[in-house]
Amino acid sequence: MSFAREGLIFIAIAALIAMGTFAFALNRRSWPLWLLAFLLTVIALWVAYFFRDPERTGERSEQVVIAPADGKVVLISEVDEPSFMGGRAQRVSIFMNVFNVHVNRYPVSGVVKYVQYNPGKFLNASAEKSSLENEQMSVGIETPRGRLLVRQIAGLIARRIVTYSKVGEKVTQGDRMGLIRFGSRVDVFLPMDAKVRVKIGEMTIAGTSVVAELAPR
Repeated sequence: MSFAREGLIFIAIAALIAMGTFAFALNRRSWPLWLLAFLLTVIALWVAYFFRDPERTGERSEQVVIAPADGKVVLISEVDEPSFMGGRAQRVSIFMNVFNVHVNRYPVSGVVKYVQYNPGKFLNASAEKSSLENEQMSVGIETPRGRLLVRQIAGLIARRIVTYSKVGEKVTQGDRMGLIRFGSRVDVFLPMDAKVRVKIGEMTIAGTSVVAELAPR
């Protein structure tokens, strides 16, 4: 299994602490220390599990929009998005809990035209107001079928958004675009004429699930 490079330092620290506690327990021959070492090993395994970065395959075309995140669809709504979409847009919100893969992927191929970081709060990412008030990173992509915006939103536990995107670069559908640590949300803003193919409560898999179809231009 491969791991996100941003998580390697956390995996190494957790593993070293667990191994050090095992060595200390062996030296002291203490059952409480053995128990602590066991618990720290479980935590180290969970840290490695959290930062897993599996390869993903699925449908690829300029017509479809694939899920940028693993998680649960919590909101589908029409909103104003003036910063990049230039008006009304359809928004699909995917909530990631601490057990989901947190590597995010580009939902479409195109050229990055907009990258904007906004500092903010760390409210529950599944709540409606987190889209406006939480720390977030927005990435706008120009495609042959119009514009699309992806917004990474930090959550109640998350304290770090990582985005690889740079204005002017060409990106490929399904490639890694970043990650958010420890519980968060990703919103996809679609043109009004796009056909949403997911429902609230549905689970998505980043790089595999199709969330919408874009209308031809």
